[in-house]
Amino acid sequence: MKPRNPIIMVVDDDAGVRNAMRSLLKSVGLESAQYASAQEFLAAYQPGQPGCLVLDIRMPGMSGLELQQQLNLRGAVIPVIFMTGHGDIPMAVEAMQHGAFDFLQKPFRDQDLLDRIQRAIVKDAELRKSLGEHARIKEHLETLTPREREVLDLMTQGKQNKVIAQDLGVSPRTVEIHRARVMEKMSAQSVAELVRMMLDLR
Repeated sequence: MKPRNPIIMVVDDDAGVRNAMRSLLKSVGLESAQYASAQEFLAAYQPGQPGCLVLDIRMPGMSGLELQQQLNLRGAVIPVIFMTGHGDIPMAVEAMQHGAFDFLQKPFRDQDLLDRIQRAIVKDAELRKSLGEHARIKEHLETLTPREREVLDLMTQGKQNKVIAQDLGVSPRTVEIHRARVMEKMSAQSVAELVRMMLDLR
């Protein structure tokens, strides 16, 4: 599957701001989508779409903060950059505490916004890669038999084959066979890598 291009999603109830952002983003070769309200954005939102969200903090109906809370409830990982007016600093701080990526105080320089957007796109790609890894490890784990799972748990505690054999009441040779299968099914090159995978799942 061809990876999707990142899209910068702009949510602002001011049409002038949306049009200016569309032109700015287009001028640097970035795809964007504009929404006049939080509800409109939520109706169209696809979790699989990479990119970032540029969000006005104060909007009629659902505010930017409320939209952020909705996304958090859905487990959305998209980085959020808030645009805030002069009196909105306490709200911006609250947004950062709830996981916002950054905030910009209006009026801001175009370059400041573009720099933050570029950083958010990189962050989004890193997050999606680690979540993909997470899903892959889980899939591999589900292919293990109950006995292989026991061997994996003891291996990642640093136990040697003969100790594992005693713990499970089997021969060291049987443990070796299970170990080899665990390494193969988990696509791990070393016990250290297995340990890292298990930590990654916690």
